[in-house]
Amino acid sequence: MSLPPYEARILRVVDHLWANLDAPLDLDRLAKIACFSPYHFHRLYRGITGETVAETVRRLRLHRAAGQLAQSDQPIADIANRAGYGSQAAFTRSFSADYGTPPGLYRLRTTSPNAMEDKMLPIDFVTLTDLPCVAVAHRGPYMEIGKAFEQVSIYAGTRGLIGPETRMFGVYYDDPNAVPAADLRSEACLTVPPGTDIAAPAHALTIAGGRYVTALHTGPYAELEKAYQWLFGAWLPTSGHEPDDRPSLEEYLNDPRTLPPTEWQTLIYIPLKG
Repeated sequence: MSLPPYEARILRVVDHLWANLDAPLDLDRLAKIACFSPYHFHRLYRGITGETVAETVRRLRLHRAAGQLAQSDQPIADIANRAGYGSQAAFTRSFSADYGTPPGLYRLRTTSPNAMEDKMLPIDFVTLTDLPCVAVAHRGPYMEIGKAFEQVSIYAGTRGLIGPETRMFGVYYDDPNAVPAADLRSEACLTVPPGTDIAAPAHALTIAGGRYVTALHTGPYAELEKAYQWLFGAWLPTSGHEPDDRPSLEEYLNDPRTLPPTEWQTLIYIPLKG
């Protein structure tokens, strides 16, 4: 089954944006990539993705910048320049508006060895039933799984598969501290009714049911690794529980396109035996 023409063309634009995030924004070039008239391309892109191209690029650049601040010692001025800002001051204003703190303080907060020392995440225990999903696989750094979520959302949205009951999950198979970033395996998933017909570029995936402990994290996705360190380094060893042989999950409870990163809510699921 071939892709619907509009979906295929917008997916080409998504691929191009992720591969050329440092390039200047050129709507005429993007319209050519999508094979749409420049007069109508932007309305189509916004109608299908829910945001303007400029909003997509700004969101992705700031998301990448947050990851660089949290995971590297790269100078802030270099991060600002790569994010498309003409000055560090302009980058600081934009980053602070979205992330609630200036870049320097954000780096200090996220890289401090004691970042989670006094922060206990809300813990709960749940039992999931098997969850049928439409999924797009991602290979590479977990911070870049957003491209797969863009793809699966466009796939599902153009087929009317997104509704009030839809849930968004990430499935993470590897430990980023043990596996090279380029080899990390993950899946971007949206729940669908059982028996839904699914074709390439997506595939069917069932999230395994069973017992899980959940931890609610509120804040930027770049800070999630600290939450995992607390769960596996502090909570699990003293909990009396043992993790099961199933991958960890993340459920994204709100829309990162409509809320600032300080309000993003992620429910982390760790599978438990028994």
